[in-house]
Amino acid sequence: MKVGLIRCMQTEDMCPATTCFKVMDTKKLAFRDVEEEIEVIGVNTCGGCPGKKAVTRAAEMVKRGADTIVLASCITRGNPIGFACPHAEQMKAAIERKVGESIKMIDYTH
Repeated sequence: MKVGLIRCMQTEDMCPATTCFKVMDTKKLAFRDVEEEIEVIGVNTCGGCPGKKAVTRAAEMVKRGADTIVLASCITRGNPIGFACPHAEQMKAAIERKVGESIKMIDYTH
């Protein structure tokens, strides 16, 4: 699995994505059913609210080899501050339209 990770720009000052990387490395939580090796192709933010830049950033990671786009838990679950992105579903749908059905999407990391 070749992952492109998209995280919330609002939480990057307080979270270095350590837990996201840890759950990928140990294949826990969102990655518990992954049997193949996980390689991180790229990490980027959504670009800030309302997350429009996530679409082109996801497409670029796919162009560079990602076969899976992961929305970090800071976007979909609000970790670590407990405030999920109000644009998460719209962002996910726009990414799916842009990258196509052959690219897997994962809604959270931990």
